[in-house]
Amino acid sequence: MDVLLLPGLACDQQVWKDQIRRLSEIATVRVADYGRSDSIKKMAEAALIRAPARFALAGHSMGGRVAYEMVRRVPERVRGLALLDTAYRPFAGGEHGERERVERLRLVDVARRQGMRAMAEDWVRNMVHPARLSDRPLIDSIIEMFDRKTPEIFAAQIQALLERPDAMPVLYAIRCPTLVLCGRQDSWSTLSIHKEIAARIAGSKLVVIENAGHMAPMERPEPVSRALVAWIEALRTPIC
Repeated sequence: MDVLLLPGLACDQQVWKDQIRRLSEIATVRVADYGRSDSIKKMAEAALIRAPARFALAGHSMGGRVAYEMVRRVPERVRGLALLDTAYRPFAGGEHGERERVERLRLVDVARRQGMRAMAEDWVRNMVHPARLSDRPLIDSIIEMFDRKTPEIFAAQIQALLERPDAMPVLYAIRCPTLVLCGRQDSWSTLSIHKEIAARIAGSKLVVIENAGHMAPMERPEPVSRALVAWIEALRTPIC
């Protein structure tokens, strides 16, 4: 079994550290790198270039949006799908959309003027369960991960998100076994959004991770890993 993991905004393999260790016991695991891609479509293309012929696909946050595009393009290659702390709607217009644009571009400005570490220290406050903000090993690990990206890569990924396509048609077309997972206290991609995703994907399974925010794979690695292992094991089990 081949498994391809898709990181979210400004993330890398660190966000999947525990899941890589656990899944590697039962599968061949790869982590995608989007390079300097500045659109969701280009990110999907970059991931597909290095993807095996058939694979199980898991995307976290922005990686979930990349996963939608990959499923749209090559549904026959995707054996199973896992969507973690993500969303599906396009960029909103009006006042709500403008608030999002202003906040995202503010973070890009901080990254360019003060560096990625300063941006990360600002951004992480809304990315984890409030109780975990005093967990220095966790917070430092997240900040160091973001700091490995350049402001240019961060700006390109922000552009991709501001121009993100509507994934709702893809949700209704998904036919492979799908896991939808969310930290209960995810304030960025809320539980209600994940309930909508699960309701639109036939036969999908919704798993809620307690006491976790948007960075659930790092905040609560053990229950997230258990859910992904169970998902892979189900893909490996023949249907009689």
